[in-house]
Amino acid sequence: MKTLTASRMERCIGCHSCSFACARLVHKLLSWNTAGIRIASSGGLSTGFVAKVCMACSPAPCAEVCPTGAMRGRKKGGGVIHKKDLCIRCGKCAEACPVDAIYLDLKDRPYVCIHCGRCVEFCPHECLEMVESDERRDS
Repeated sequence: MKTLTASRMERCIGCHSCSFACARLVHKLLSWNTAGIRIASSGGLSTGFVAKVCMACSPAPCAEVCPTGAMRGRKKGGGVIHKKDLCIRCGKCAEACPVDAIYLDLKDRPYVCIHCGRCVEFCPHECLEMVESDERRDS
């Protein structure tokens, strides 16, 4: 299975095209609160940007704490599958995420990267890429 990695963030200009592509194309909404990838300053104007994205943990801590099974770990490659109809919006998944990559919108609905790669093609500086999960590099 391929997973998303932010392997070239030194090229990032902070345009957020990846976040908007995710929100619009994957989650069918256009809001900062509905993207599975977030771009943030890494500490100041001259220090660049970081991508906050699901690290495809295996086992996934967010899935382990989900009381309804709405978040469940993928069988291969790590990461999670989110079943919206089972979600009770308790926020436990977001609290359990070790990299703060699950975002709750204003109605406490969780949004997490599903490693689909839709954001990759919208990054004008090729900061993101899809890699086989066993080849994954630290970002």
